[in-house]
Amino acid sequence: MTIPTVSPQQFADIEEIRMLSARYARGLDQFDMEALMEPYADDAVFDARPMGLESYSGRSAIQEFFAHNQNVMADQMHLFSNFVIEFNGSDEAYGSNYLLQDGHNKDGATVRCFCLNNDTYRRTADGWRIVSRRISPLMPPQLDSY
Repeated sequence: MTIPTVSPQQFADIEEIRMLSARYARGLDQFDMEALMEPYADDAVFDARPMGLESYSGRSAIQEFFAHNQNVMADQMHLFSNFVIEFNGSDEAYGSNYLLQDGHNKDGATVRCFCLNNDTYRRTADGWRIVSRRISPLMPPQLDSY
């Protein structure tokens, strides 16, 4: 297997793209709507259909979904890893990452997911943003009372 050559600019871009998920996770876990939405492009799509949920298009629809999350969850923790990021030119990229999400809803039930995110990214005037994220379970999720 040949490992693709990465330019110094692409190396910096990869780190900025990885930080999108880190900032998103911190916003989710601190119940900070502004912080969790910041990594998303205005026209982003968050597709949770493989998880048995819906697909949400645009910032307002995505924000509405995460408002539900904030209303039902008592605590939560999101960990991202195993990033693979490739480029479609200097301003577009795609990739995948793993997600471990664990927490409890306000009724005390465990909510746990081991997932694969398939993402697309775009460089904007404000830096890299998530344009689409499709979240799929790697193992059966525990979404009782979610």
